[in-house]
Amino acid sequence: MRLLLVEDDPVIADGLIRSLRAAGHAVDHATDGGAADEALTQYPYDLVVLDLGLPRLDGMDVLRRARARGSNAPMLILTARDSLSDRVVGLDAGADDYLAKPFDLPEFEARVRALLRRRETSVSGRIEIGPLMVDITGRSAWHAGQRLDLSAREFGVLELLARRAGRVVSKEQLLESMTSWEDEVGINAIEVYVHRLRRKLEPAGVGIRTVRGLGYLLEKNPGA
Repeated sequence: MRLLLVEDDPVIADGLIRSLRAAGHAVDHATDGGAADEALTQYPYDLVVLDLGLPRLDGMDVLRRARARGSNAPMLILTARDSLSDRVVGLDAGADDYLAKPFDLPEFEARVRALLRRRETSVSGRIEIGPLMVDITGRSAWHAGQRLDLSAREFGVLELLARRAGRVVSKEQLLESMTSWEDEVGINAIEVYVHRLRRKLEPAGVGIRTVRGLGYLLEKNPGA
């Protein structure tokens, strides 16, 4: 999943980025409200972790603008503003959760997992394509009771293809969904991940068809 972290404290940001990436997420990092607002107009993030006291544009304004544009990405406010009135204002403005600084990293990680579970529950946390089951929340894929051995990148490709099963997904869309700004991953790498994924999905009776000039299509193999 692709997440946006909006935090201007480099020490806090570094720790959170490490934690989120260790959990298998692609993480973009914005250090001011203006950059965050711009990013939210360009990318459909799965979760946003948002500080409030930001340069250029306050985090509350970032939140309100995103909701006004129709963004439904889960928003976790992470801030030193911990009064009851601040929490009420933040939640009423459209935040999904509110965590005051200082905080313990395990609690932060648990809140992130809870928000992602909640989001996946609303859009189906499990997807079945023929005999293949893709567990979006658990970031795993299963066939005949056996978990497929997939790397984080391979699962990232499978996740988007499964979400759009039966529809063509371009290489650009795949690359955008599974990488952050800092990742040095070229478009040709997608072909490598797809090739590896094809071999692992073959026993499950599911294939990835190349639609020349357009992208890839996940579908159940005939007779599977």
